Amino acid sequence: MSYKLSIGFRSRGGTDREEAFNRVRAADEAGVDTIWVAESWGEDAFTLMGQIVDRTKQVKVGSAIVNVYSRTPAALAQHFASLDVASGGRMIIGLGTSGANVIEHFHGVPFDRPLQRTREYVEIINILIAGAPLKYKGEIFQMERGFTLNMQRQRDHIPVFLATLSPKSIQQTGEIADGWLPIWTPIQDIDRISSEIRKSATDAGRPADALTLRSPGGIIITNDVDRARAATAGNFAYYLNRMGVFYHRHIRRLGYGDIVDMVQKAWSEGGSGAGAEAVPPDLQQQLILVTNSVEEARERLAEEAAAGIDLHSVTIEGQAPQEMQKTYEALIR
Repeated sequence: MSYKLSIGFRSRGGTDREEAFNRVRAADEAGVDTIWVAESWGEDAFTLMGQIVDRTKQVKVGSAIVNVYSRTPAALAQHFASLDVASGGRMIIGLGTSGANVIEHFHGVPFDRPLQRTREYVEIINILIAGAPLKYKGEIFQMERGFTLNMQRQRDHIPVFLATLSPKSIQQTGEIADGWLPIWTPIQDIDRISSEIRKSATDAGRPADALTLRSPGGIIITNDVDRARAATAGNFAYYLNRMGVFYHRHIRRLGYGDIVDMVQKAWSEGGSGAGAEAVPPDLQQQLILVTNSVEEARERLAEEAAAGIDLHSVTIEGQAPQEMQKTYEALIR
């Protein structure tokens, strides 16, 4: 069985940047399906996506994610429509709400009505990408003049993926989105959630396969398994303690409240290192498989596919681009 792989663009800037682009080229040549670019409070995603588009030929390029507060829906439509032309129709629009700390204390705007705001962003962006006049009456946005995008568009629809975690936002994703971008969800919980999101789609009159579901954690292939497992546990502990309420509430809803309490207590009493050490090793592997074996990685890909995942997140560490390309090809085959 072959698998569609997705990777994140990883660069620390400076001299590492060109090496990161070399890894992008290797992924493109290997047949990786999608490259995702994140945005938080550092570099903007659109500059990086444009650079990736310029250096690749076939891989899709998406944001994972840009938020629905710091730019207007029309501005996002302009950005993505322009990149879609530049890429020959390879863009994916990845949207999310981010969190109150970033939105209010970095961007300086109120973090209000995230669910409704997301819906209206998706609807307005879809109208503009389709080339239709923008006459829209929502609860947040009202546009009456009928503007259209004054440009040549590559296509009438660019897929919109949503990063959602709460039950209501997951339901809305099934109703309006083309794909789902989850995070921090153990592999044994994916089947139930993927079924729920596809039911939301059918309840809204859409086909069950209307959405592409990306794996929430994925796989890390590395020769330094111990270091990568410790880093993954540390990152998970950071999200539970320093990234607002979304993530620890999500993990509690899944039934791991005792682990959340344990990790938060360890972090509070002993700092980040203690928090990382409190993450159970089996849960860490359920969230993100860390391995040095391509065959073990393919076993996890099969497990994800059986749980309803269409697009599989993979990270390869410690390999030169040529070796990385061969590893991607072995996973895809």
